Amino acid sequence: MPDLPPSLDPTQLGAYFALIEVTSLLRHAVEQQLREVGDLSYVQFQLLATLGDASAGSARMTDLADGVVYSRSALTYQAGLLEKAGLVTRAPSADDERSTTVTITDAGRDRLAAVFPGHIEIVQRLLFEPLSPDDVQALSDLLGPVRDHMRAIPPRSAAPRRKRT
Repeated sequence: MPDLPPSLDPTQLGAYFALIEVTSLLRHAVEQQLREVGDLSYVQFQLLATLGDASAGSARMTDLADGVVYSRSALTYQAGLLEKAGLVTRAPSADDERSTTVTITDAGRDRLAAVFPGHIEIVQRLLFEPLSPDDVQALSDLLGPVRDHMRAIPPRSAAPRRKRT
């Protein structure tokens, strides 16, 4: 008798589908606000926010790709769009000239400041409004270990590149 493929029990399946639906609905609302207010894609916002939080306002492209879970080539394209808009600069890394460092500009910080109020309002209204403070803590307590477990898997930038045939 062949082995049955692994399956999810009804509770696991319900939790999985609820997480996916919540994530999709929230991301759609956030993306719409970012486009309307800041002319930014979601990943562009993630890049600017990550750089805005960095101590020097800079990060290596590889670290950014790992942090926002985006391919190197797609991130390079997005960083190029942000650079053309004057929101970031790119330069060879001082530590490793094979790497590129991206730095947020004052215009990039201004763009973040323009989109943050609406962004926060959407997250508050859609995600946190129906939850009590204890629920928010429980959600954080539940998702933190899952995120950490998933982040323990080597990032894409550490995976060997496929050879073209």
